[in-house]
Amino acid sequence: MTKDELRKQLRTARRDHVAALPDSMRGLVFHRPPAPLLDLVPEGAVVGLYRANPFEAPAASYAKFFLDRGHEIALPRFASRNAPMEFARHSDPYEEEDLEVGPFGLLQPFEDAPVLEPDVLFVPLIGFTDSGARLGQGGGHYDRWLADRPQATPIGLAWDCQLAETLPTEEHDQPLRAVVTPTRLYGPFA
Repeated sequence: MTKDELRKQLRTARRDHVAALPDSMRGLVFHRPPAPLLDLVPEGAVVGLYRANPFEAPAASYAKFFLDRGHEIALPRFASRNAPMEFARHSDPYEEEDLEVGPFGLLQPFEDAPVLEPDVLFVPLIGFTDSGARLGQGGGHYDRWLADRPQATPIGLAWDCQLAETLPTEEHDQPLRAVVTPTRLYGPFA
């Protein structure tokens, strides 16, 4: 199966899974990171997160959690659709008044928000394996960013239904150090 075919299959499974969740359940999952995961987030680390689409694992509560613990929060920002992804300070995860719509239609930090380099990066995904392989959206933004910053710790957030037995991987695909789902922490991987 090709990556594109697998993305289509896993997106459908994710959409159906999320649509079946009661609203009350959606508010409870991913509220705070599991305690063992905190060992991967050093004191003072800049934490990179993402703005979830309606079917991705939500990261907004993690932004509040880490901000309250004294971490700087960074979100992806694009100057244009063809520009490389960078991360910029997200200082207001409670009101989100420091965000604007970016070129992909997602909220991102304002153009004048300072650029930050996350030490720990929570990444969205389409699929993952129990050994840390990740299948992303297909744009390669996270893989390129991580390839240039091997010291960063990438952690996936996913629904349980996104676990795949195997994924086709290529040389440029960047592995995850851990994956958090509503029921389990996978990893940390070497």
